[in-house]
Amino acid sequence: MTATQAAAKVESNSPVAQPLGQDLAFRCRGLAIDVGDERRRIIEGLNLEVPRRQFLCILGESGVGKTTLLRVFGGLAPAAQGSTLELNGQPIVGPSDGAVFVFQNYAASLLPWRSARRNVELGLEASLAAPERQARAMAALELVGLADRADDYPWQLSGGMQQRVQLARALAVKPELLLMDEPFGALDAMTRETLQVELRRIQRESGATIIFITHDVDEAVFLADRLVVLKGKPASIGLDVRSDLPRERDQVRTKESPEYLRLRRMVYDAVRRSGD
Repeated sequence: MTATQAAAKVESNSPVAQPLGQDLAFRCRGLAIDVGDERRRIIEGLNLEVPRRQFLCILGESGVGKTTLLRVFGGLAPAAQGSTLELNGQPIVGPSDGAVFVFQNYAASLLPWRSARRNVELGLEASLAAPERQARAMAALELVGLADRADDYPWQLSGGMQQRVQLARALAVKPELLLMDEPFGALDAMTRETLQVELRRIQRESGATIIFITHDVDEAVFLADRLVVLKGKPASIGLDVRSDLPRERDQVRTKESPEYLRLRRMVYDAVRRSGD
């Protein structure tokens, strides 16, 4: 079967079927999104189920609505009437501690007058006493490899380290769902590739469920357990495919493997045709 035939086989507006009894972190049904004063519809009829501990990457042409979709998933923007969204089995009606964002602009996300540890503690201050808060923050910094830089301020850290601090802050609150909007887009190529490997490790060790937005096909195929490509205007799911790559991945060996090349071709073709 060619890559194009394989892509056609899995293209659907319905989600990849999950086994009965699948433990879901997130679900949406009949999701529609309208934007602007004229209420222009950019997403329509989107159905998606995300099991716990899955790493899902969403791609699509520029302007298809990826970032807006992620904001709706996290309760930061409204869905159109009739849409159904659930996090951990509960309706999403607004921002929730259960869904945490990691954005591309790490510099604007960190408070420069706080140390790395104190930045990580920020989301815990309303709910935990100081000793537990500090312990949780240090555990999160350990997970991202920055425990030895806990007392440094953002301006003393590289861009990649600052992004790790933002990730640690998100993980410290133990979210049901981690929503990542092109988090490595502002980093140089070598730092980005290093953090891609680290994010796979962090996701594996933390058990986090991740929905990751990117425009980079290579990044998506390297990271994802599952890949979704948005297609059309208004957009819905044009491709929904699982990855058979091993859980532990390497930037050289993984990208030379036949399965990586097969998936890359399939996703690239789907993105290229996503505006049709």
